[in-house]
Amino acid sequence: MDDYEHYEEDCKKIRQSNACLLSDFEAWLKASGLSEKTINKHVSNIDFYINDYLLYEDAIEAQDGVDAVEMFLGYWFIRKAMWANQSSIRGNAASLKKFYAFMQERCLIDKEDLTELKQTIKQEMPDWLVTLGRYDNLAVEDAW
Repeated sequence: MDDYEHYEEDCKKIRQSNACLLSDFEAWLKASGLSEKTINKHVSNIDFYINDYLLYEDAIEAQDGVDAVEMFLGYWFIRKAMWANQSSIRGNAASLKKFYAFMQERCLIDKEDLTELKQTIKQEMPDWLVTLGRYDNLAVEDAW
């Protein structure tokens, strides 16, 4: 089996695992009393993160993606998601915090990882929004 076939097989296994995670995450959100619209948005955001971004170049499992949020929101999402705007970046950040709180509650990530994720989002959000503005501004030649 070549490297690409191995990657595809790994991604297939991860997607199957992710389907269970997303289902459990949705139930967890429902139990918290959120509206159906809000739940659907969080699940959609996380589905994009774990099944598109984390599998884009390598087969990364959801629990290992807790460290990849900065590159996702600060660079990849801005470039790859045509719907990227300030609201969608903030919304994805909120979804990621909820998802990894769910993962921590299930003992799939450490409490320190969740704390670090929240600190990163809080500290880096202003920079991500500035980067988005530069990227969307046609007058800026190099947004990065």
